[in-house]
Amino acid sequence: MKKKNELISIIVPVYNAEPFLTDTIKTAQDQTYKNWEMIFVDDCSKDNSIKVIQKAMKKDKRIKLFCKKQNEGAALARNLGIKEAKGDYICFLDADDLWNKDKLQKQLNFMKEKKCAFSFTGYQYADSSGVANGKKVWVPEKMSYKQALKNTTIAPVTVMFNMSLLNKNDVMMPNVKSEDTATWWKVLKKVDYAYSINEILSYYSCLLYTSPS
Repeated sequence: MKKKNELISIIVPVYNAEPFLTDTIKTAQDQTYKNWEMIFVDDCSKDNSIKVIQKAMKKDKRIKLFCKKQNEGAALARNLGIKEAKGDYICFLDADDLWNKDKLQKQLNFMKEKKCAFSFTGYQYADSSGVANGKKVWVPEKMSYKQALKNTTIAPVTVMFNMSLLNKNDVMMPNVKSEDTATWWKVLKKVDYAYSINEILSYYSCLLYTSPS
């Protein structure tokens, strides 16, 4: 039997992210795992974000762009990306975040081995240039719903969902403050645990989303 080459959907909300987008695209293109689609959702940017993405799309067919008609914030931008995603797995990347080159491959292998629906990794904070600032976040081996209520360690840039064990409604983000944490809670009501790779595989800068919503 031929081994399945799973498609990973990378969801990227965009609002005035022009200075970051070249590096955002490169962090996906540099991945050792190549079977991905990168879904940008522009939330009515006022800069040249769309032009940067369109230029990249001409060179790489894995890159896709959807444009919202109304600015509504990161949660609803991500939800449009989830709706359009065709992947066997879904993960999140904000325009100011970066990954290690083997992040997708390691996380995919880990999830297949664990047969889990929800995974996350360790990460390090970074500055506006994506340079690590030394503040590392190590993560517990696994996390239940009750544990997640008291622990906000899980960062969006580190998360991956197995869509053969979840449906899109499960991972849609509520339009509330800390929509990412609320989403982890929602998924953990359905599955027993989120499992982690306690390695620094992602770089998280927290500079965006500076949307008016």
